[in-house]
Amino acid sequence: MCLGNLERNTNGWLGPHRHRHEYQSKGLMAEFGVRVQKGKVADTAEEAKTVAQELVDHDAKELILKAQIHAGGRGKGHFDTGFEGGVKVLGTPEEVYKNAKEMLGNHLITKQTGPEGQQVLKVLVHEGVTFSKELYLAILMDREHNGPVIVSSPQGGMDIEEVAEEDPTAIHTQAVDINEGITREQSTSVAKSLGFEGDHVADAAQQIEALYNLFIACDATQVEINPLVVTDGGLVYCVDAKITFDENAEYRQGGVFKMRDTTMEDPRDVKASEYGLNYIGLDGNIGCMVNGAGLA
Repeated sequence: MCLGNLERNTNGWLGPHRHRHEYQSKGLMAEFGVRVQKGKVADTAEEAKTVAQELVDHDAKELILKAQIHAGGRGKGHFDTGFEGGVKVLGTPEEVYKNAKEMLGNHLITKQTGPEGQQVLKVLVHEGVTFSKELYLAILMDREHNGPVIVSSPQGGMDIEEVAEEDPTAIHTQAVDINEGITREQSTSVAKSLGFEGDHVADAAQQIEALYNLFIACDATQVEINPLVVTDGGLVYCVDAKITFDENAEYRQGGVFKMRDTTMEDPRDVKASEYGLNYIGLDGNIGCMVNGAGLA
């Protein structure tokens, strides 16, 4: 059964209860053989320090501490206490402990949370990786091709929409027959479109195939890796991911839905979902009940 980062899309609306945490997404990718940074989630500053020490003992040169909430822009966010930043690059377990204490239990406010922010109850501690390139890779269901399509670009670390507008030739697509599955020829072609050469092509192709296997096994509708980074040694790491799943497959992907963290959600969303309703909380005092997000 597939377990992972859920961001389920219903008729174009993306509600807060669709999300799962970053550490869950990375755990899922690791399960399928996708290369991610080593690390663990922690509930307390003491646990975070212990994880950091374990990483240092295994030769980690940098330590990354990330607040776990259901919103983007964490690195540029601030806490209700005045503490700045929900993502920190640190050097010692003691620094991890100090910064985790500043994060845990407090509300992180980002451009996506609203002024009230979200309370940080967990932090992710993982090793840092030194990289020389940022790439873009996505696998999605495409109606035009009647199946999966791999979208790749050597211009990662920025919105793919900007790349499409400024330099459409930098985006490459590779359709995959869902019955046949991805072939080594196709994964190699995608790897080369990303700029891999020589001995590094095979490793990149293997990682692309692992992501495709995750996509199929978990009934995903999209797996987006941005950025996909390349280390100085040519290894590929998936640093961040957004994964969406087919809600019609809930009956066989129950583990994904059980990982829902209602503490990150508006209580109104939680209540509405109990009755199978999609609820979008907005400002004001006028409610709108519609059949279909397009009409709304």
